[in-house]
Amino acid sequence: MIEARSLTKLYGTTRAVDDLSFTVLPGRVTGFLGPNGAGKSTTMRMLVGLDLPTSGAITLDGRNYRDLRRPLHHVGALLEARAWHGGRSAYNHLLCLAQSNGIARRRVDEVLGLVGLQSVAGKRAGGFSLGMGQRLGIAAALLGDPPVIICDEPVNGLDPEGIAWIRTLLRSLAAEGRTVLVSSHLMSEMALTADHLIVIGQGRLVADAGIAEVIAAGPAGHVLLRTPQPDRFALVLRDAGAQVEPDDEPGALRVIGLSREQIGDLATAHQMTIHGLVQHGTSLEAAYLELTRASTVYGHVHLPAEAVSNESGVRP
Repeated sequence: MIEARSLTKLYGTTRAVDDLSFTVLPGRVTGFLGPNGAGKSTTMRMLVGLDLPTSGAITLDGRNYRDLRRPLHHVGALLEARAWHGGRSAYNHLLCLAQSNGIARRRVDEVLGLVGLQSVAGKRAGGFSLGMGQRLGIAAALLGDPPVIICDEPVNGLDPEGIAWIRTLLRSLAAEGRTVLVSSHLMSEMALTADHLIVIGQGRLVADAGIAEVIAAGPAGHVLLRTPQPDRFALVLRDAGAQVEPDDEPGALRVIGLSREQIGDLATAHQMTIHGLVQHGTSLEAAYLELTRASTVYGHVHLPAEAVSNESGVRP
């Protein structure tokens, strides 16, 4: 179990983490989300002793990381996949870590097999691709067979097969009763992987809830209706209490507040034609953007199209 209690980290006058409290329980995958600059990486670094809190504490089963004699037996961390000596082979990199923590040599072979790097075990890690580097970082995190796993952007650089593999791996580790904390900016992948979410913004807690609860609290879903009678249909829908907006597609309406079944019943009752009726539920991405809208540190300036390119594709 991971516990943060009133965790605060100051860099000069900047509060990277601000009175943050949460608990990560075993037996489930917990997603750790937040915009760039939210304090996620700083929090993870404090967890493994790379940064010290200004105040408060973050512990593993009630213990400080720095008090662990052989930390790889307690927590495996993937914070920076390419944290190795580029001249060492993948095997020797893991062997050095194993020997420093009293881990048997055979475990090196086991984790290399688990992450699919057996065939390149003797090659220098400095020549690895980004995806291979991620696999080696995951192997290092699993080396001590720890009860706590934390990963920062573990699917970065992986191909679709690799993404599916790491998703299955993380869920299987949680199913074994381990504590799994995963940070990612890929909302679609997090929706498939996580059971619970901790969302922070500007160093403060924004949400701590099950993923279904977070999605349900997001913006309302809508039904996309295609009809040759959009104006008439819109009047009927509004009379029934729906919010109706024209869609980009001609003859299409976005309907909020009524289900597909209710819209179909109205069409039958008023003898109107439907060419398409698609339910769009709210997504984790939409819910996340709504949650963090007020705590985004690095926003975007939206330029008019003519300021970006002309017909030739060259900036004017």
